[in-house]
Amino acid sequence: MSHRLDKQVAIITGASRGIGLSIAQAYAAEGATLCLIATDTARLQEVQDSLGLPAERIMTLGVNVTDRQACFDAVAQVEQRFGRVDVLVNNAGVYRSKSFLDYSAQDFQDMLDVNLFGVLHFTQACLPGMQARRYGRIVNMASTAGKWGSRNQSAYNVSKHAVVGLTRCVALEASPFAVTVNAICPGFIQTDMVEALKTQVAQATGVSPDDMVKAALTRVPLGRVLEPSEIAGLAVYLGSNESSGMTGQSIHVDGGMVLS
Repeated sequence: MSHRLDKQVAIITGASRGIGLSIAQAYAAEGATLCLIATDTARLQEVQDSLGLPAERIMTLGVNVTDRQACFDAVAQVEQRFGRVDVLVNNAGVYRSKSFLDYSAQDFQDMLDVNLFGVLHFTQACLPGMQARRYGRIVNMASTAGKWGSRNQSAYNVSKHAVVGLTRCVALEASPFAVTVNAICPGFIQTDMVEALKTQVAQATGVSPDDMVKAALTRVPLGRVLEPSEIAGLAVYLGSNESSGMTGQSIHVDGGMVLS
């Protein structure tokens, strides 16, 4: 590794599994000092142990990103221990698939509370310090669902469209302070969330999970489900000095599913 994140302090939400875990592994290998955040504290401890970082380079916090005060308190704890936050990776997310008429208002609210407001809370907690230091990298996990329409996941798509819009707006306001804000838009990635998607969409449409995946992959030129590590590589780039000239972008990593 080239230690592209050497001496950088990074917060990663949703870091206990899937894409967040892969980003944590990549950031650790690139030299970052980490605060890993999730609701499953036992799983977070396992992740910390597996990374093998010295105590002065890692901390974990059990935080529900829907709790605004808890998010602000977490950032304050990181700043107290490590002195600052250089990189924020807003990765925590949830998924629920239903037809539009079967969604309740609460389903929409649940998606927004985690997928949008979790991003909002942590970004508003970290951004003042970044702007004061005139340095910062914010990486939001959106989705291809934030760039187009799709059946049986309107609540999820709405939340991810909101993340894409928020990314653009905050990028504009933060740019005078040399803080960059970008989003990653994964397609089908081999994670727990995709496994849930397979089951939920299959139930909603009446097809088997395997047939659902086969149908979905017909829209993917590379013809495969991607691995979390393929997202982590981009997250390293966006969190490093190499991406200093990029802001307000929402970048597809989807095997060519959305060509734009």
